[in-house]
Amino acid sequence: MPTIEQVRGWGGEIEGIAVRIGSRFVRREQRLHAGRYLQGLISRVQRKNGWQLAEQLGEVTPVNLQHFIARAEWDADAVRDDLQSYVVEQLGDAEAVLIVDETGFLKKGLKSVGVKRQYSGTAGRIENCQIGVFLAYRSLHGHALLDRALYLPREWADDTERRTEAKVPEGVTFATKQALARDMLSRALAAKVPASWVTADEVYGSDYNFRRFCEENRLSYVLAISSTTHLALGMKRFAVRKHLAEIPDTAWQRLSCGAGSKGQREYDWAFVTWPHHEQKTHVRGWLVRRSLEQSPEHAYYFTYAPRGTTLEKIVQVAGSRWAIEECFEQAKQETGLDEYEVRSWAGWHRHMTLSMLAHAALAALRARSSASSAPKKNARSSGSRSPK
Repeated sequence: MPTIEQVRGWGGEIEGIAVRIGSRFVRREQRLHAGRYLQGLISRVQRKNGWQLAEQLGEVTPVNLQHFIARAEWDADAVRDDLQSYVVEQLGDAEAVLIVDETGFLKKGLKSVGVKRQYSGTAGRIENCQIGVFLAYRSLHGHALLDRALYLPREWADDTERRTEAKVPEGVTFATKQALARDMLSRALAAKVPASWVTADEVYGSDYNFRRFCEENRLSYVLAISSTTHLALGMKRFAVRKHLAEIPDTAWQRLSCGAGSKGQREYDWAFVTWPHHEQKTHVRGWLVRRSLEQSPEHAYYFTYAPRGTTLEKIVQVAGSRWAIEECFEQAKQETGLDEYEVRSWAGWHRHMTLSMLAHAALAALRARSSASSAPKKNARSSGSRSPK
């Protein structure tokens, strides 16, 4: 259970965020509902659904909160912009990593916007669910979610009756998950979110247009790719898994890609540059990760990095993808990311945005707590010198 000091810290941080986003709501009662909804999302109530949130906040029924999320007039994208500025303010770092991934939200019935039987990585199988594509921010200070987009399957996008019932805006058309991810990265760049790297799983890394977008926007990347993705090395163009035999034993290095729940996550890594694809400032490459078991498993990545980037740095970026998985886990457990009772387009984006804001507040508090508890180095005893 949290300490009294932690509870007070959470409440104070949420109050500050409620003030920050207050201008996004025209009416006073909307501003009050926004603050109360955020307070409910960080509360210790078992489930963050309508009735339990209402009871936690002293409401007789969930009607007011449901109206605020589903039908009241306010712009979730404007609040999303406030979320991004808050995350940058609290966790910003020029060498940060932008992480793209998706998560599923299991649903019953056919009315929730975008729901269909589709593969959910969360469940590990095909389920009746909604899929959200998310952008996370990982820096040396911490990590939080930055942006969100609901994946609207083509059968939904082309169904006028279902669109009308779920209040999908007219301008929304079918877009692939990769296109949604590019849009989120574009918004982050337009907002001048400080970051140097992008990482994502093979859904995005195997897509040429996604990689091309990153390069055109001078975003270095370490992107997972499918083992069937083709790569031309020398005069041979094969699926990447067929190039493994060409990697000499001396090319493998054992490195950790970061700490996990069971200690350092160590693997053997090999890296091959593409000499005919070099640029003046950046180099493209092929990265392979090999597990340490007797029958090892392999994972593959395409990279695009500034000249002189060390293998250790590239491995560190590859390993940073765990941060968005932790964001999903924390936001679902702590701020009700998946505990919503809305079916409309606006309702989904509003709940996601406020849940992400509440999670970002906890991430900021964790970052401050870590910074205050970190041992302070004595410049003289550590042997550090002033710059010449």
